[in-house]
Amino acid sequence: MSSLVGAVVVGAVAVGGLASAAPKDGTGPSLSHASARYTAPSAPSGHGTGSLTFTADVHDGSGVRGLTVLPWPASSKLDPTEAELRHVESARCRSTAAGTSRCTYTLKVTGEDADRLARGRWYVAVRAVAEDGGAAFEPRAASFDVGR
Repeated sequence: MSSLVGAVVVGAVAVGGLASAAPKDGTGPSLSHASARYTAPSAPSGHGTGSLTFTADVHDGSGVRGLTVLPWPASSKLDPTEAELRHVESARCRSTAAGTSRCTYTLKVTGEDADRLARGRWYVAVRAVAEDGGAAFEPRAASFDVGR
């Protein structure tokens, strides 16, 4: 799925709440401070490498096991499900405090990748998993626009 991602971020990031699955302690992970940043390949030739970075703080009293990430274009009508996010790339998470981790997903984007991307609104879907097995899914945790 990584080759689907990249291009110019024009819009702001929109962060929504996470819907939780049934963890052992009755609460699920929560997401805060989510942001997406895109750096396009060098202009005007499109040579070089750009990147897409998604970062979020994930909180759960039992600790954070991980976060999976899937950027997707709104025009695709993809509407990813929680089950689909079990089989995509993972962010790197590092503990920042008891029960909190900063998770970062970075994807390198070439000029060729950027040329193949759908233009317009993109979303970042995420699935957070806590150490106690609780999970939270948000199909539109962040958004950005891919310019022409």
